[in-house]
Amino acid sequence: MLKHADALLKLALALAALLAGGGVGFYYGIYLPAQDVRSRSEELVRQQSQAREQTDQLAARARREEAAQTVFQDCVSTADLTYKSHWTAACRAQHDADVAAYEDCADDFFSTEAGCHRKHPIRPERDCALTTQLAERLVAERQGARQQCQAALQAAQQN
Repeated sequence: MLKHADALLKLALALAALLAGGGVGFYYGIYLPAQDVRSRSEELVRQQSQAREQTDQLAARARREEAAQTVFQDCVSTADLTYKSHWTAACRAQHDADVAAYEDCADDFFSTEAGCHRKHPIRPERDCALTTQLAERLVAERQGARQQCQAALQAAQQN
């Protein structure tokens, strides 16, 4: 047995060296590259997740800004519509007052129709000229409403 012990020892050492080399080769050739691929794929997934999150945030912000802009346009349209309706109502009130004054004049037995037309001209019911004071008040109201719309838009954009 001693005779074969030297060969057996050499064979065992060769087998151990082969197994150790195989272990080192597996570690550096298979295990570490797989870990590197796994860490790279995890990093890539994390970057894609961050990019998706940023895209979602930008899309949400764009939707909020679009909604704020729509609300602003609606607010300005409402302010303009209110301005026009108040102007028309003031014109209609002047027209009605002129018609009433004309009819009172026409009902007078001593007045002529031409004289009543000269004394009490009837202003148009729409798109009339208003007094400066009334027109300035209506314009100031519209500008105040527009400024409120602008302030609401700025507040919505800051959020």
